[in-house]
Amino acid sequence: MDVAHGDPRPAAGPSDACRTRVVLGIVGDKWSLLVVRNLRNGPRRFTELKKAIDGISQRMLTVTLRSLERDGILTRTVHNVMPPHVSYELTEMGITLREATAPLLEWSIAHLARIDDARATYDARTDTPVAS
Repeated sequence: MDVAHGDPRPAAGPSDACRTRVVLGIVGDKWSLLVVRNLRNGPRRFTELKKAIDGISQRMLTVTLRSLERDGILTRTVHNVMPPHVSYELTEMGITLREATAPLLEWSIAHLARIDDARATYDARTDTPVAS
């Protein structure tokens, strides 16, 4: 108990901070967030996700889906049809991740043009030699 603050939970230690970084690294990479975003309207098949996420390789999508499944963010369901049909769907925890990251993804989309402009301005400025 954290007596000083009346909190029944133990105070967070260095190992908690380290573990938080690991989790943020897993769910904070660009592919994971794009997968989570693309599952916002319900289950999707692998091929649907691959088509919807521009630039992701088949291998990277597989790695990302396995990681998210392992972390409890999504579920993988194999449907007993011929040929086998596999779908992915957000878990309850995955839905809360989607809700938490939606503003960041929307901000990214809204500011793409401004970021491109800022990069172009910066790159043009740094292409010239800097006086010592």
